[in-house]
Amino acid sequence: MSDRPFRRAVATVCLSGTLEDKLGAAAAAGFDGIEVFEPDLVAAPWSPAELAARCADLGLSIDLYQPFRDLDSTDPARFARNLRRAERKFDVMEQLGTTTVLVCSSVAADAVADPDQLAGQLAAVAQRAGERGLRIAYEALAWGTHVSTWDRSWDAVRRADSPALGLCLDSFHVLSRGGDPAGFAAVPADKLFFLQLADAPQLQMDVLQWSRHHRLFPGQGAFDLAAFLDSVLAAGYTGPLSLEVFNDVYRQSDPARTAVDAMRSLLWLQEQLAARRGDPELAVAPPAPALTGWSFTELAVDGVSGPEVAAALAGMGFTHTGQHRSKPVQLWEQGRARVLLNASVVRPSATGVASVAALGLESADPPRSAQRAECLKAPVLPRTRGATEADLSAVAAPDGTQVFFTRTGPDGWPADFLPTGSPAGAGAGVTGVDHVGLTQPFDSFDEAALFYRAVLGLEPQAVGEFAAPFGLVRTRAVSDPARAVRLALSVSALRRGTWAPGVPDPQYVAFTSADVVATARAARAAGAPLLTIPGNYADDLDARYDLAPELLAAIRELGLLYDEDEHGRWLQLVTRVLGDRVFLVVVQRLGGYDGYGAADAPVRMAAHRRSRALATTD
Repeated sequence: MSDRPFRRAVATVCLSGTLEDKLGAAAAAGFDGIEVFEPDLVAAPWSPAELAARCADLGLSIDLYQPFRDLDSTDPARFARNLRRAERKFDVMEQLGTTTVLVCSSVAADAVADPDQLAGQLAAVAQRAGERGLRIAYEALAWGTHVSTWDRSWDAVRRADSPALGLCLDSFHVLSRGGDPAGFAAVPADKLFFLQLADAPQLQMDVLQWSRHHRLFPGQGAFDLAAFLDSVLAAGYTGPLSLEVFNDVYRQSDPARTAVDAMRSLLWLQEQLAARRGDPELAVAPPAPALTGWSFTELAVDGVSGPEVAAALAGMGFTHTGQHRSKPVQLWEQGRARVLLNASVVRPSATGVASVAALGLESADPPRSAQRAECLKAPVLPRTRGATEADLSAVAAPDGTQVFFTRTGPDGWPADFLPTGSPAGAGAGVTGVDHVGLTQPFDSFDEAALFYRAVLGLEPQAVGEFAAPFGLVRTRAVSDPARAVRLALSVSALRRGTWAPGVPDPQYVAFTSADVVATARAARAAGAPLLTIPGNYADDLDARYDLAPELLAAIRELGLLYDEDEHGRWLQLVTRVLGDRVFLVVVQRLGGYDGYGAADAPVRMAAHRRSRALATTD
C-alpha cells in the first residue's frame, strides 16, 4: 500500500485568495506541485524568479504555466504578434523554472480551420519553445472554434510533428464532449505532455458555462474518472496528476479547506484506480470497514433546549435509560434507536438551540475506520475521557459534526452510562434509525459528499433540487449498499439574504417504525409535539394517488406525509422544531422505496414556519 506512486499537483485557479494564500494551502495539504494560472502571477507581489524560490521553499514544483490563449490566426499580422507574445511568456517560464506551457485551442473568430495551416503555426511556436528547452502542451477546449475535441487536437499535434509539441488531456474537455478515452492508446507516450483532472455533474447547459462554474473535484460529480485515468496511464503518461477545477464555490471558500478537499479527491481517485486494476500496491488506505448501523445520534442541548427535546423524546416513546458517569449526557432509548442529549457544550451565542453534534456509527473494525480516515486527510479528533470510559475515535465531518466509529456491546460505550432504573419499554413503536438529515454550510455541500464517500465508504446518490418556500434547496443522500447507514444532505442552492424566516440550517433524526400510523396515534396520545399539516395536502394526495380510504383518513387525521414511486411507498410523521433547529421524524418504508420524501419537503418546511410563527405570538 502506497500513497505516492504519482506526483500530485493543483492549479492555482482551483483555490481562493492571493497567490500567497494558494501556495500555503497547497503545500499544507501535501501537494507536490502546482500549475501557475497566469492571472495569479500578474497580481502577485513576486517576480517569476521570486515565485520559483517561494515554491522551492514550500517543497512545490511548478509543473505548468497556463494558459496561453488564441495562438493560431488566419491574420498573419496577428499571428506574428502572438509569436512575440509567446517569446515573452517563454522568458517568464525560464524564470519560473518550468518547462511546459499550456496552449489552448483558439476560440477566436479568426482561428485557423485548415488542419495543415494550424499544424504549421503550432510547429512554428513549438520550434521556438524547443530552442529554449521548453515544451508546448496543446489542449482542445470543448468550445474551441475549430478544435473542440481531443482527437482534433491530436491530429494537429501529429501533423506538426515537433518534439516540443504534445498533448494536454483534460478530463472535462474530453468527457463533456463524449470523447472516448480508449483512443488515447493510439497516441505515443512521448506526446502525452500533461494531464488535468476535473469531475462535473451531468448538466444540460452551454459547455463553456458548465466548465467555468460547475467543475468539481474527482468523486464529487458524475464522470468516470477512474476509467479516464486508467486509459491515460495505460497509454504511457508519466507526469503528475493535476487538478484544474473552475468552481464558483471553491473560488470563494477557505483555500486551506479546499486544498485538503482537493487532495482527498486525488487519494480517492487513486483508490478507485487500484480497485479497477486489482492492484493493492496503489491503495492509499485500508479498505473502508463495513458500517452496519447506528450506535447513537448525539444532540447538543442546553438548559433551555434540553428539557424541550427530552419531553419530545418521551412523547415519542423514548425512555431516559442512562446517565453518563462523568459528563452531563443523557441516554434515551427505544428499540434499537439511541439518542444522547449532551449538555456539556458551551455555546453562548446559541442559547436555546439544539443541534446534531455527533453520529455514532457501528463499524466492523473501528480502529481500521479511524486509520482510513487519517489516511484520507480526516485526522482523529483529540478527546478527554475518564480512565474507565470507552476509547472512541471520532473525526470531524465538513460541517463540524463528529463521526464516531463504534461497536455497541456490554463492554462498549454503553458501559459509560449508569442505569437510571427506567428500562426501555415498547414505547410508541420506533424500532431504529432510518437516516439523519443534515443541512450543510453553503461552501461544504460537495466537500461533504466526498468526505462521506472517501472516508466512510458511503456511496452518493443523484443530486436533486426542489423549490422550498424560502429558496431552492439542493439535496444528495449517501448510504452504504445495505442501506444500514443513510445520510440526507441538503444545502440552499444560493446564499441566503437577510430575510430568512425558515428554520436556520435544519437538522433531523428519522427513526423507523413498522406501523407509522400506530406510532403517530401513540405519540399524539402521549402529548408529543407533532407538526400540523394542512388539509389541502391530503386533498392533493387524494387527487394524485389511488389511496385506500382508511390510509387517506389516517394521513388527514394524524398529519402524516406520503410519497410513492415505482418501487414502493413512504409514510412519515414529523414533530415541530425543537430548540430552534432540530426536529424528529418517524418513517415507514413500504416495498422498495429508497427515497427521502423530497417531494413533501416544501409542505413540511411551510408547516414548520407556520408553527414557529404561531409559537412566537402565543
